[in-house]
Amino acid sequence: MADTQFDLVVIGAGPGGYVAAIRAAQLGMRVACVEKRKTLGGTCLNVGCIPSKALLVASEKYSEARHHLGAFGVKVSGVELDLPGVMKHKDDVVKSNVTGVDFLFKKNKITRYTGLGSIKAPGMVTVTKDDGSTEDVTARNILIATGSDVAPLPGVTIDEKRIVSSDGAIALDAVPARMVVIGGGVIGLELGSVWQRLGANVTVVEFLDRILPTMDGEVSKQMQRILAKQGMSFKTSTKVTGAVTGGETVKLTLEPAKGGEAETVEADIVLVAIGRRPYTQGLGLEAVGVELDDRRRIKTDHHFRTNVPGIWAIGDVVAGAMLAHKAEEEGVVAAEVMAGQSGHINYDAIPGVVYTWPEVAAVGKTEEQLKAEGVAYKAGKFPFMANGRARSMNATDGFVKILADAKTDRILGAHIIGASAGEMIEELGLAIEFGASAEDVARTSHAHPTLTEAIKEAALAVDGRPIHI
Repeated sequence: MADTQFDLVVIGAGPGGYVAAIRAAQLGMRVACVEKRKTLGGTCLNVGCIPSKALLVASEKYSEARHHLGAFGVKVSGVELDLPGVMKHKDDVVKSNVTGVDFLFKKNKITRYTGLGSIKAPGMVTVTKDDGSTEDVTARNILIATGSDVAPLPGVTIDEKRIVSSDGAIALDAVPARMVVIGGGVIGLELGSVWQRLGANVTVVEFLDRILPTMDGEVSKQMQRILAKQGMSFKTSTKVTGAVTGGETVKLTLEPAKGGEAETVEADIVLVAIGRRPYTQGLGLEAVGVELDDRRRIKTDHHFRTNVPGIWAIGDVVAGAMLAHKAEEEGVVAAEVMAGQSGHINYDAIPGVVYTWPEVAAVGKTEEQLKAEGVAYKAGKFPFMANGRARSMNATDGFVKILADAKTDRILGAHIIGASAGEMIEELGLAIEFGASAEDVARTSHAHPTLTEAIKEAALAVDGRPIHI
């Protein structure tokens, strides 16, 4: 293939795509990346993970100044919300991150094409630019990393004005008096928390009988209680069947999920956050014979090869959790396998985090999953109320729970609600990756006073011997 221009062309410059491109370049490949946005970083850096976290931190600080600093003996008066300032903070954070990826592309000599990428044939990608012109790029390998898009809800038309997706919810120009969030998952709760802290009256409507339905059941129930205490309202086991926008409000029609009498709820802003769907349309997959499943996800083997030689796929377009860091790991493995190396991902060791306050974090199996699989296990739990560092922070909501095999004591899952849960979960992810037992963690010294002592105590609790409760 003397006429091959590149060893690898990546379609999509989100976390999976850009990380794969960088790793491939590190391995000596000639790499190109096709991205439709003018900036790199994909949904995550531009309109997803990064801007939402910037807004979450800003809203936490505003809420802390208004309601919580007095408990520490810090007197604050005249606190005002500067929403344009909040949005500038968000935009500055986004700019810094996407500029950083641009620098990494230059550092690793990755060729960048701006436009829509589609597969013309195995080994050939067509880039369609804004002006309608096209350019063909050839490569030994093509990696699809196009991510996901907002899942639509029948009967509710997103206009990004009154009825918004997550894209619109990070760019509102005023705090709505009433916001309805359709979907009690991660995105809905995070963005709902932002606007609730800034002054909105937020109601979350969830079709299933609990929020955070993919997480451990005890975690879901506890988080709903905590968020309700903060002022958020919930309507679970409820479906939205219609939305009518009139003037500056939206009227939603709600019904019980199992059927029953309808009710109408009025809101100033409605956020549709029922999930995301793989972005696989317009890529030319059918024409070249790439197999899709019934959810239009690309089928691959465990090394991310599709059924068409030379075409690979990672991230949100393949099966599994739609997480940026999951896509990154898959991108690294795909690049290494292309280079003739071996690759490995332990999906049980990939954490998930909800950046509400307090945070929620999980890794490995839930109690419900272990019961369904017939696995005998022991649970150890420790509340932050009994942790000295948490008390000093006035951050005593939540707990650490560790699930271990009843026979071997090997850690199978871990679940945390609490301040810095997203940072703390990494210790337990590492424990799962290395096959550690609860006793291994319990016998590891943890600095005092720290929040992570709750992990040690939960590990001790697996064996029925916590010290501080």
